[in-house]
Amino acid sequence: MNPGLAPATLPADAVEVGRILDAWGVQGWFKVQPYSASPEALFSCRQWFLLPPERGARGTVVEPMQLSIRQARGHGDGVVASAQGVGDRSAAEGLKGARIFIARSAFPPLPEGEYYWVDLIGLQVRNREGVALGEVVDLMSTGPQQVLVVREAQGERPIERLIPFVDAYVDEVDLPARQLRVDWQPDY
Repeated sequence: MNPGLAPATLPADAVEVGRILDAWGVQGWFKVQPYSASPEALFSCRQWFLLPPERGARGTVVEPMQLSIRQARGHGDGVVASAQGVGDRSAAEGLKGARIFIARSAFPPLPEGEYYWVDLIGLQVRNREGVALGEVVDLMSTGPQQVLVVREAQGERPIERLIPFVDAYVDEVDLPARQLRVDWQPDY
């Protein structure tokens, strides 16, 4: 077992935020592929939880493990990080492919009116008239704006709507009620 890893139980609010790509340099640093264009949670959280890759070669991580992060920073379009007990290249190589999870409760707070994508997934979407349009199943970035992918189960072929996540169409996000109100019609 890698000495930088400690067996752990995945927190109930764990969110998958990236995966370890490979070793970076010779002093135990490793490259991370973040799943978000703004990986603030990777930078601010010092306790990462690792799970083995879903498929492919297995490294040191074969069960849920906890990794204490010393430093994480942006590098190109990814992230590089160092952790306690991961002191050389071979130790870092043993982490290759591991999936990274962080407790949602450890994410840094956001300014009013901003949301983490993970908090929007599963919200029920209704328009101003109260018509149910479906559930947010994904978000995608189209460059200048984010787009909600809303799926309404209807028979064998669900209806999928793409609603821009901008003030012109989104009236209210009510996270406690798990609802989102929009200015959007079912036939758009």
